[in-house]
Amino acid sequence: MSAVKRVALGSTATTAPNVVLGLMRIASSTDEEVRALVGAARDAGIDFFDHADIYGPALHDCERRFAEAMRLSPAERAEITLQTKAGIVKDGPYYDFSYEHIVSSVEGSLSALGTDYIDILLLHRPDALVEPDEVARAFDDLEQSGKVRAFGVSNHTPRQIDLLRSALRQPLVANQIQLSLPHAPAIAQGIAANMSGLPQSTSIDGGGIVDYCRVNGITLQAWSPLQSGTDAGVFLGSSAYRELNAVIDRLAAQYDVPALAIATAWITRHPAGIQVVLGTTTPGRVTEAALGSDLPLTRPEWYELFRAAGHHIP
Repeated sequence: MSAVKRVALGSTATTAPNVVLGLMRIASSTDEEVRALVGAARDAGIDFFDHADIYGPALHDCERRFAEAMRLSPAERAEITLQTKAGIVKDGPYYDFSYEHIVSSVEGSLSALGTDYIDILLLHRPDALVEPDEVARAFDDLEQSGKVRAFGVSNHTPRQIDLLRSALRQPLVANQIQLSLPHAPAIAQGIAANMSGLPQSTSIDGGGIVDYCRVNGITLQAWSPLQSGTDAGVFLGSSAYRELNAVIDRLAAQYDVPALAIATAWITRHPAGIQVVLGTTTPGRVTEAALGSDLPLTRPEWYELFRAAGHHIP
């Protein structure tokens, strides 16, 4: 069995793989397909699985599909990390960080996943009407009852995190944001900071989310690591990203790995210890991505990929 690199989970003593499996697309997968996908992850050393209450056509569908297919024994459950999310109202669309919604969502996830506890609960997208004291009460009750062991957020800015932390007793261990080679404003803005007339210099994440999370011991998780961030879809092999793919293919041949491993390695090479959240349902692509977990891209290679993706380097 190969093993992906492990990184610190927030400011805790716990470690987690830096490539993890997201399960938002398994609602229509068969038992055999789910087991093959999860098996490929486990063979690669990935024991961390990312869910959300809204994944699937109906509420909790993907969580339920995972549990039905895997039928984990208590010992098998203890070997893995289950992360799920709450806060998006599926039939809204709107967001709800109220005590009642958070607790109700967790109860639904526990039932769907067939487990007594969630390892990590993330608040999915910011709720403009958030009352930090309500979130704190929900987290306290969920922690004290043993239903959730750790907490984090997704798609939150530094100040939104500060607002939550003003009321929380628990550390926020993770912030899951969209990040890929072409869609990298969280990194690109800092590189072109203080330059006039350049869109890249404009902050769209509230200002320095990568550095903020590093300073505050919050693990970044990258969702859609293969998406362009535009309607172009997946960038690997796309004619919209010829220059980037040429660099990726050259480095893939140089390191004797698939192109997917290079795309993964650009994220895992960052010293922030970012976790790459894969959204594939193809077992072979999990295996390929895992090969980029600890690929030692040099600084010149990392920056060449960044420039080829269309970002400005002053």
